[in-house]
Amino acid sequence: MEVNPSPLRVTAAAPAPPREKLADAAYAALKASVLEGLLPPGVETAEQALAEQLGMSRTPVHEAVLRLQHEGMLRVLPRKGVRVLPIDPEDLRQTYEVLIALEGAAAALLAAQGRPAPLAAMARATRDMAEALAQGDRAAWAAADDRFHRALVEGCGNPKLARLAATATDQAQRARSLTATRRPEPIASGLEHEALLAALMAGDADAARAAAAAHRARASAEILAVLRG
Repeated sequence: MEVNPSPLRVTAAAPAPPREKLADAAYAALKASVLEGLLPPGVETAEQALAEQLGMSRTPVHEAVLRLQHEGMLRVLPRKGVRVLPIDPEDLRQTYEVLIALEGAAAALLAAQGRPAPLAAMARATRDMAEALAQGDRAAWAAADDRFHRALVEGCGNPKLARLAATATDQAQRARSLTATRRPEPIASGLEHEALLAALMAGDADAARAAAAAHRARASAEILAVLRG
């Protein structure tokens, strides 16, 4: 059944940057809307409706939809439009296994390098998480948590590792956002982030790898428990 989606992340009032292809802009907008729940699991809509919200023709939107279908977020429905796929707990469990390994490796690399910019971004995200939690804003908390993890993998100095982790990180963000209001108060995450930051700042690669893996393993188990309900 076709459902009118919520307003998307990018609208006609916010055109794509001059040098960015329309298909890339459509992809970024639709992806953000799926990850943040503006296009929730199970919703069905026509590509033309999405194109109208984005202020684009249908062609770049169709290209974006195909990319998101390849990433496991959408499914093209012949003659009907698109459907946002639900999160499959078993698939997500496997995704977390990959992410735990990659983030552990990223933490070890970052500890050895001691690069200040990603460490500062991670510390700032952890502070933002605490502020959002104090205000009862789980959506803002989830967004700050996502920034912490992206700063870790993107700042580790290994672009190939970051690219490999990108899709898994997106899936984790989606699961985090969808379950944020259904999970117990996530106090442990902030404490675990601080422990990881301490290991990174001390340059202890082994401790950083262990802290990153333990944090993601605990948090993912909590999310999976909610999804399996």
